Amino acid sequence: MIRAAARSRTVRLYAVAVVFLACAVLVGAMAGAAGLSPAATAAALLDRLPFVHLHSGLSPLDHAVLFQIRLPRVVLGALVGGALSLAGAGYQGVFRNPLVDSSLLGSSAGAGLGATLAIVALGSAASSAVPAAAFAGSLAGVAIAYLVGVTGGPGTSTLLLAGLAVSLFLAAVQTYVLQRSSQDIQQVYSWLLGSLSAATWHQTGEILPYLAVAAVVVLLHGRHLDVLAVGDEEGRSLGLHPGRIRLIVVAGCALAAASAVAVSGLIGFVGIVVPHAVRRLAGTSYRVVLPLSLLFGGGSLILADAAARTLVAPAELPIGVVTALVGSPAFVLILRTTRSVRT
Repeated sequence: MIRAAARSRTVRLYAVAVVFLACAVLVGAMAGAAGLSPAATAAALLDRLPFVHLHSGLSPLDHAVLFQIRLPRVVLGALVGGALSLAGAGYQGVFRNPLVDSSLLGSSAGAGLGATLAIVALGSAASSAVPAAAFAGSLAGVAIAYLVGVTGGPGTSTLLLAGLAVSLFLAAVQTYVLQRSSQDIQQVYSWLLGSLSAATWHQTGEILPYLAVAAVVVLLHGRHLDVLAVGDEEGRSLGLHPGRIRLIVVAGCALAAASAVAVSGLIGFVGIVVPHAVRRLAGTSYRVVLPLSLLFGGGSLILADAAARTLVAPAELPIGVVTALVGSPAFVLILRTTRSVRT
């Protein structure tokens, strides 16, 4: 009976997550200078579903704004937010540390350095090269940190310290490069603060395969992370290989984070706040935390991007500023409520 109640609660949480994501998509599709009615926007979106035929009443211009400008941005925001949240939750499971996020192991620092080098080297022609450079830099940062951590000794603490050391080193190199090319500082910092303003369907299609592979890899190891949360010895007694599982999950999380930052820049707090909030709702099982983080993370970033577009309209805030302004007090609140519950 207890198991049935837990299963029913999990199903309800999945339903809430799906509804939250759907509502976020609707809000993101409506946000902008061209005012679109909620009913017409919802009808236009539902009309694209199989076997659904609805007349939205949108003009050709509004229809083009919705499907060629806003919807690619909304979909990209969902993918990026879901990827960052999933990577953060996966890293927290690997390191058994709730303070870890998707920027761990040199991912963000490597992406920042890669994007900086591309901007400095190519100047105004760097727009097409920055995503590839950030993607490669992010994966390279994680690979270096993992190799350093593995050779430094067993245990997750060594790997965590290696990631911190590599991140600081890459950030120092980035600072040196910027100091030598001060004319590119504004363009670099614009990328570092994050934005989805250049979102296109082509860009969404480019990162979707990487995110799909990363999501499948991480989600399939939720049960293994639950076992490792008890301890490595217990995992080995059940026939698991903790080192191999950590390598696979870290690789999946690194691929997810690298794909996200390649198209959006550096967006903080999503990968740490969303998994924390999900854990408060769903418990500690990573079989549930990982997929819920994917759904809630996607919806959360869509709403953050909608706020970035509307708070100072007609100007636009960097989305990283919005996530920091909302995420930091939310994280403090989560920590305080968690402590009060434990005491």
